[in-house]
Amino acid sequence: MSQPSPAAPPMAHPPLTGRSLALGTLALSLATFMNVLDSSIANVSLPAIAGDLGVSPTQGTWVITSFGVANAISVPLTGWLTQRFGAVRLFTASVLLFVLASWLCGFAPSLEWLIAFRVLQGLVAGPMIPLSQTLLLQSYPPAKAGTALALWAMTTLVAPVTGPLLGGWITDNVSWPWIFYINVPVGLGAALVTWRIYAQRETPTRKLPIDTVGLALLVLWVGALQLMLDKGKELEWFESSQIVILGLVALVSFLAFLAWELTAEHPVVELRLFATRNFAVGALALSVGYGLFFGNVVLLPLWLQQYMSYTASAAGMAIAPVGLLAILLSPIVGKNVAKVDPRKMATVSFLVFALVLWMRSRFNTLADFDTIMVPTIIQGAALACFFIPLSAITLSGLSPDRIPSASGLSNFVRITAGAMGTSVVTTLWDDRATMHHAHLTEHITRTDPGAMSAFDTLMAQGLSFEQAAAQVTRLIDQQAFTRSANDVFLASAVLFVCLIPLVWMASRPRPRMAGPSDAGGAH
Repeated sequence: MSQPSPAAPPMAHPPLTGRSLALGTLALSLATFMNVLDSSIANVSLPAIAGDLGVSPTQGTWVITSFGVANAISVPLTGWLTQRFGAVRLFTASVLLFVLASWLCGFAPSLEWLIAFRVLQGLVAGPMIPLSQTLLLQSYPPAKAGTALALWAMTTLVAPVTGPLLGGWITDNVSWPWIFYINVPVGLGAALVTWRIYAQRETPTRKLPIDTVGLALLVLWVGALQLMLDKGKELEWFESSQIVILGLVALVSFLAFLAWELTAEHPVVELRLFATRNFAVGALALSVGYGLFFGNVVLLPLWLQQYMSYTASAAGMAIAPVGLLAILLSPIVGKNVAKVDPRKMATVSFLVFALVLWMRSRFNTLADFDTIMVPTIIQGAALACFFIPLSAITLSGLSPDRIPSASGLSNFVRITAGAMGTSVVTTLWDDRATMHHAHLTEHITRTDPGAMSAFDTLMAQGLSFEQAAAQVTRLIDQQAFTRSANDVFLASAVLFVCLIPLVWMASRPRPRMAGPSDAGGAH
């Protein structure tokens, strides 16, 4: 890009020291933690939210996907907004608006209002993650940049794990609106400390034209695609004219977006970065892997609560241990990513993800808590070797002035993939369950001795025929949705293995000392 980057000027400021460094790191980490937490805290609360608002749990997934898509749309604007308003002012404003949106989410009287406020929350959250890295790297000397990013990466790894655990406890012991209210004190504290420490370290500002056509096309194709994915199952996919129209709008606007952005003087998304092999390979592997991971993160607590009789707290406990190995191994990975071939680290990550999902594909309705938790613990190792090495590949070989655009674009693709992963996984889960349900009920007839024996046993316990039929239907649903979850887990495991050759299409990043150009290394 011919324009100077918003991330370059901050390096002119001397590094922070002592108390200011500690408080600055804590404030930036808390803001990032709050942001990432909100992408997963609602996962285990979906049944409670859906029940309270009178909608189905499948419709409730809009609470997650609406935030993800809005967030993805706003992330690419970070570079332009930073140059227009300054990194510190923009970051602080984003945190304060995030607090306001969180407060509104807690007060939402209906699903429609909750989704609207989640969209607002996602939109204002966009600049927070890229700018937290910019300000964090401003705080540390270049030689310590790798350590700073490892600390930052630990925050982004712990938050998705803490989300289900905290969300589950709050849902069971208080009420679901408090999963949003807790952002208020955290966000206000983070914004206050950030402003006090960084206000005198503001980046230069200037007026730049914004690519309004590109932005409009971006919103159009991402929004249409997400609506198609979310409404597809409900409307029988392409048998519905609404889905056909949404698909055509998404396709046409996406093609127009590509043509416009590749020729615009000031594109809202710098698509020319995909001409760099390592960026293209790294961003694709990171995005597909994250979409698979996040889709399964949403699926597991849904299955546990709806068909394994887990409370929200218990479902959160079954997911939380993923943070143990992630926290222990992330600093080691961050310290050695410049010494060890990151392609090898990514390969290890994909293999461990595949192992974890294969183990989950063998779950049945008799699986106990320990059986469900063991793969979760192992998954922590996969997460530790996932973000940092793939980001190192994605950003390798780029000049420092292109890093902010590359970081924003890789974030955009990753976040969009995460939202789409949620929609695709939950849709496949329902569709496969319908198929398994049909297969399981083929032999439930009055002429089948086994079926009649089951009915006789239930009726002997005092149930009427209708009550016995309802009980059998419940058992069949449990088996059908469990088998369907197994199918999704197994398919995800295969896809992770298929990603390994993709990573090796990238060239090995040249070993070098971590510096400011490594910004964004652990999204």
